[in-house]
Amino acid sequence: MQAFIYNIRRPVFQNKKVREALAYAFDFEWSNKQFAFGDYTRTNSYFENTELASFGLPSVDELKILEPYRGKIPDEVFTAEYNPPKTDGSGKMRENMRTAIKMLEEAGFTKLDKDGIRYIETDKGPQRLEFEILQYESSFERWVMPFIQNLEKIGVKATFRIVDSAQYQNRLNEFDYDMIISTIQQSDSPGNEQREFWGSEKVDTPGSRNNIGIKDPIIDEIITQIIHATSREDLVTKTRALDRVLLWNHYVIPMWHYPKWRIAYWNTIERPEKLSNTDPLITYSWWSKEATPKAP
Repeated sequence: MQAFIYNIRRPVFQNKKVREALAYAFDFEWSNKQFAFGDYTRTNSYFENTELASFGLPSVDELKILEPYRGKIPDEVFTAEYNPPKTDGSGKMRENMRTAIKMLEEAGFTKLDKDGIRYIETDKGPQRLEFEILQYESSFERWVMPFIQNLEKIGVKATFRIVDSAQYQNRLNEFDYDMIISTIQQSDSPGNEQREFWGSEKVDTPGSRNNIGIKDPIIDEIITQIIHATSREDLVTKTRALDRVLLWNHYVIPMWHYPKWRIAYWNTIERPEKLSNTDPLITYSWWSKEATPKAP
């Protein structure tokens, strides 16, 4: 999962409705067409491109895991398949912006200050809807700036800050960021590392991989079930259940992945069609064939 990752330790991102609303300002379809020739595919699972990814509505076996938590996890887990907001790619996304504004107002951000930034009154004074996106690679700038411009239109102030890799790592270790762009890499056989990603015990541990800041006893319980899965089928079912809970809590704004393998080859190199039951694409046996004679 490559995504804009919220740090929900920050007060501005502790409201799930706010996190969901901001996703409507990211126009993936337009950006994909403009910057990647439409080659990328939108990611909609923490376990994308594997059998572990959730899809459709929960299966009967998934419901056995999820039902005890009904009322304590998002209702959408039971009623809908998760998909990030979509546009037609034209760059005109008024409907999405209206939806975002409505959600922000439902979250209490109904007022605008003199700068046009939404805010809500708290015991500590006005809390503005503003945050910083931290990165160390400038290549993301072309994707981020249109997102920031869309956020401005709905009364949200975001800035993009690029720092050197050492400073970025130090701030990451101390959870000193509002939002980052990062990849959460998963195994085909999830286990104890899930506690590193989402476990409550890691939320305050400097340098842990719980970048989001999740501290949820229900997620902790599902992780424990994954660790103690009794079969591959059981592991897949429990991982899909976890995937649904994570997705519908809107902890990230999913970005994209490339759904194909890129392979370069040279037409003067030949490989065996088959060697010891090994796929010829990954075998190291090869030879150079003679150049085809040119016609006189």
